[in-house]
Amino acid sequence: MSPSEHAPLPSMPAQPLTNAIVRVARLHRMIAGHLLRPLGLRLGQELVMMQLWDRGPQSQTDLVRVLGSDSATMTRTVRRLENAGFVRIRPSTTDKRATIVEATPASQSVRREVERIWAHLEESATGDLTPAEQADALAILQRIESSLTRATTPPN
Repeated sequence: MSPSEHAPLPSMPAQPLTNAIVRVARLHRMIAGHLLRPLGLRLGQELVMMQLWDRGPQSQTDLVRVLGSDSATMTRTVRRLENAGFVRIRPSTTDKRATIVEATPASQSVRREVERIWAHLEESATGDLTPAEQADALAILQRIESSLTRATTPPN
């Protein structure tokens, strides 16, 4: 078989940065999900818990805004966390339409492990990057996030 008869080699994707972002995000989510599962948490629930542990009880609407979620997803997440005993839900005393979500004392049993998992994810993601390279990567990712945020904002 002559070289011209061989199947073509796969080419680099036309959008290498987008492809890299997708691959990195997929790997990060896969590792995080695997590490959180033994704690009884699904991917994304740890973000809600970290917010509640750090900032105290909050309205479900505030959690949606701060975590960049949507109402339906947050409702499902909060219900699952409540069923697992990690949060308590109560009506707001100042706004009849609002629901307040707070971490339960039982959730404290997984807090240290969630923090350890996030530290492990950070170490895994940064690998052998120097502190300067880590700072550069963070700055670039923040710029990419800003660009993508602008792309989702309707023009005035």
